[in-house]
Amino acid sequence: MVHYGHSNQLRQARAMGDYLIVGVHTDEEISKHKGPPVFTQEERYKMVKAIKWVDEIVPGAPYVTTLETLDKYNCDFCVHGNDITLTVDGKDTYEEVKNAGRYRECKRTQGVSTTDLVGRMLLMTKAHHSNIDEDMDYRKHTDNFGKVPAWANHDSPTVLSGPKGHSPWTGVSQFLQTSQKIIQFASGKEPQPGDTIIYVAGAFDLFHIGHVDFLEKVHKLAEQPYVIVGLHFDQEVNLYKGKNYPIMNVHERTLSVLACRYVSEVVIGAPYAVSADLLDHFKVDIVCHGMTELVPDRDGSDPYEEPKRRGIFQQVDSGNNLTTDLIVQRIIKNRLEFEARNQKKEAKELAVLEAMKRREEGKQTAAVSCQEDHES
Repeated sequence: MVHYGHSNQLRQARAMGDYLIVGVHTDEEISKHKGPPVFTQEERYKMVKAIKWVDEIVPGAPYVTTLETLDKYNCDFCVHGNDITLTVDGKDTYEEVKNAGRYRECKRTQGVSTTDLVGRMLLMTKAHHSNIDEDMDYRKHTDNFGKVPAWANHDSPTVLSGPKGHSPWTGVSQFLQTSQKIIQFASGKEPQPGDTIIYVAGAFDLFHIGHVDFLEKVHKLAEQPYVIVGLHFDQEVNLYKGKNYPIMNVHERTLSVLACRYVSEVVIGAPYAVSADLLDHFKVDIVCHGMTELVPDRDGSDPYEEPKRRGIFQQVDSGNNLTTDLIVQRIIKNRLEFEARNQKKEAKELAVLEAMKRREEGKQTAAVSCQEDHES
């Protein structure tokens, strides 16, 4: 998947240099080393390009980053999160560049992973919504979804000796929104004279290529566009979407949308009906909606009645029919493969952790031995 955790990694990477090139792997490479990808490679190329900190992408980048790759694209160094990436046979994909001193690390975003998002879709729980306490289903998910079964790990049984045998990289944790994180993602730019202020609203759940294509089309409606996205609260989205929607809570959706290069501002918890107050407050010139069904407000009224009355409403065809529902269907279809992917991934990570632990203990033993020799 491509989610706000990746965007945050790219934001940090961009701050380390002047120009950011992002290598995106093919479906074939991901399937070989990790498991079935959720988005296709073409979708991922376009989504990564739409992240505002990215200057250029390299389609079909090799899974193992070599010095040859860095030199080919004139890169001084490469950046990865502080989790570990392993090949299908358990080797660190960044070993060569680390040894050459051309590797930097950025912090992984706590509380988000493809593993966790897949779990939310499969379990149909609402515990991730910002207004609902954690329930038993979700606790069970955090305990079991990434757990390694005994059969997956018969070569190194010792790695399951931790509190729950969890890898810190694949395990599930809760995302905690802070004002600082929103500031880091926000553009901080006010509308300028001559800007056309365009307002769109929705759930923008599991931010995907359908959303990107829509926002790109909206952005092209004016020479100087200032696009404001209104995000509905979780309860509101659940009311018109049902099931366990939204999959991402309002805090996560805020960062996902803010990371898009076509968006200038986000209204967190926007009203479902686009009111006269909202239009006047933001001095909105155009209000857009996609080709998806317009669900009436609670009282049966049209939520776009006011912009239509003012003659500023436009329906925009993104040319893309991908929806959050279709992504969830992809996940469910590949459920067994995804569960196997997470179990294998965590087994490899735990084996590496155990090896690191043994190496560290070996160093400490050697240090103690040296100290004793010195004293004697």
